[in-house]
Amino acid sequence: MTHSQGAWYEGGCHCGSVRFRVQIHMPEAFECNCSICAKKGFINLITASDDFLLLQGEENLSAYRFNTQTAEHRFCKTCGIHPFSRPRSHPGSYDVNARCLDVGFDFLDIKPFDGRNWEDNVGSITSSS
Repeated sequence: MTHSQGAWYEGGCHCGSVRFRVQIHMPEAFECNCSICAKKGFINLITASDDFLLLQGEENLSAYRFNTQTAEHRFCKTCGIHPFSRPRSHPGSYDVNARCLDVGFDFLDIKPFDGRNWEDNVGSITSSS
């Protein structure tokens, strides 16, 4: 499959209750080592709000917040998969779990992000967006 900038991709949770569509302009994602991303295996694909569409499953989503209560980590109540979040680093945006894309995520340039030291490093991802 050929991947092009500005293309729309679909994805969702494991059981299929939650489905979304995301437009990817830059094939770049981050692998964060913070406590929650590392435990979930989340590959962070940050996208503008206009580039994300929840197709189905709002009623099947629950949320988890911690620390500053800013980030909203969304997960499916049925299968427990975290397909996306509302990130603290990019208020008003979405952070899609690239592992939940139907096409996989091999086409993305995945960069490490030191989220264990979030305050010291967040500028490296917010200044580029």
